Amino acid sequence: MNFNLLQITSASMVLFAIIDILGAVPIILNIKSKGQEVNALRASAVALLILISFLFTGEGVLRLFSVDIQSFAVAGALIIFIFSLEMILDVEIFRNKGPEGTTSIIPIAFPLIAGPGSFTTLLSLRAEYAAENIITALILNLIFVYFVLKSTSRVEKFMGVGGIYIIRKVFGIILLAIAVKLFTSNIRSLL
Repeated sequence: MNFNLLQITSASMVLFAIIDILGAVPIILNIKSKGQEVNALRASAVALLILISFLFTGEGVLRLFSVDIQSFAVAGALIIFIFSLEMILDVEIFRNKGPEGTTSIIPIAFPLIAGPGSFTTLLSLRAEYAAENIITALILNLIFVYFVLKSTSRVEKFMGVGGIYIIRKVFGIILLAIAVKLFTSNIRSLL
């Protein structure tokens, strides 16, 4: 095992920013206001299972299409860049038009928590960090996601709409810097 506290911390921050569960609180509250129940444990567990599965199978899928991890990391950096712009500029570039289903699974576990941004981020992180550090970061993030889902009403009352807005902006800027770092460190190996 190659546990590294710096890698775990860095991966945790990246995943925290891209999952953006605090920024999703208004969406979750909107779902609950329509009378739909959100099972926090089920949503968190399913999202963790999806993300860990993708962490290990994603690279094989890329090989199937003859794409190397550095190329995917550069593409991932561009997607993370777009997500950061959404957070910073309050614009919607990515629109989720998925099918309706069980609320805890769709849209909460997938694609709100485990979605395109998370998948791209995982494979991008895989190019830089050891798998056990990414899994640890994932578990830490999904524990936090569980507690936020369990107490969305209290989180909103505690932080307020303004607090959630500010956190979204701060993590948008952090995400932008991470996207630039990921892009520059992986583009060199391709050139």
